[in-house]
Amino acid sequence: MAAGIDRGIVIDRAAGTVCLAGEWTLRALAARVAARRRELAAAQGCAHWSLSAIDRLDSFGALLLWRAWGGRWPAQVELSDAHRATIERVARAAARPLVLAPSFTAADAVAMLGAAILGLGVHLRDFVALLGQLLLDLLHLARHPREWPMLEISANFHKVAVKAMAVTALVGFLIGVVLSYLSALQLKMFGADTFIVNILGLGIIRELGPVLVSVLVAGRSGSAMTAQLGVMRVTEEIDALAAMGISRSLRLVLPKVIALTLAMPLLVLWTSAVALLGGWLSAWIELDLSFRYFIDALPDAVPVANLFIGLSKGAVFGLLIALIACHFGLRVRPNTESLSTNTTASVVSAITVVILVDAIFAIATRSIGIPG
Repeated sequence: MAAGIDRGIVIDRAAGTVCLAGEWTLRALAARVAARRRELAAAQGCAHWSLSAIDRLDSFGALLLWRAWGGRWPAQVELSDAHRATIERVARAAARPLVLAPSFTAADAVAMLGAAILGLGVHLRDFVALLGQLLLDLLHLARHPREWPMLEISANFHKVAVKAMAVTALVGFLIGVVLSYLSALQLKMFGADTFIVNILGLGIIRELGPVLVSVLVAGRSGSAMTAQLGVMRVTEEIDALAAMGISRSLRLVLPKVIALTLAMPLLVLWTSAVALLGGWLSAWIELDLSFRYFIDALPDAVPVANLFIGLSKGAVFGLLIALIACHFGLRVRPNTESLSTNTTASVVSAITVVILVDAIFAIATRSIGIPG
């Protein structure tokens, strides 16, 4: 069937004529394009070209002919008006010069920096506006206690806290085992086995527990919040709520923020306890440290102020993660590309902010809870 469609090229050197027939399309020529190029190259110099027997001609076939003609029309060409229009369109496209991208200059760098600063300013403005709207919602709920969205808060609390317990416990346990094992290798060299309680207690309760849970929650719950709001934006559900007079911040954003703010300290406490259990298990295997000694030495090695610092970090981190997730979720435009972009930006921004705020906590509480 293909041979019947593509009947090829007939060259008459004596008369200086070339007759083309069949289908000169990408589909028909794909299997024998190299042979056709050789045949066209052999036909160069002929003055009379007959294209009247060509059944179909697309831009690919027209480009082959135009290049075989050296970018100019032969002396005589027989073809239909439709085929002529196709070749002329290809000729005009080939005549346009290529526009090379300009080189990157210092002005471009300044423009990129300015655009980044302006973009950051827009994000900060929208973030502050969202925070202000939530404060107004809280004032409204304080005057109308019956309007508290308790069902939404409890549902979000179950999703961000209860369903996250398994993965946080698993990661916390493994981190505790690894930290304890690495510490035990060094402490055995100096005969300071008992100080592993200090390392595990301070490291997990004060720093590692809150940060580890925040990273997991930002990747799990934060991305889910952004994706949920983004999908509602794509499917115009948020617009439908507005049309019905339902506040999106009161019914969608506030329950997520409250639930994650309340859930994070509990997740931090749960994960820290499991991480300490994993740390003791590794210490028991490596250093033969009994569980009774570990429990008795932990309050002396880690003052209770460290526990409050860790729980406070969890609450602040949960608040920031929820606000950032909802901020990016509400910025999603009605297309899937914007949904994926804002979800990624939400997770990256939340983790970055958590690390920055943790550094601020470390500086502000450097003299609190550290045993002398």
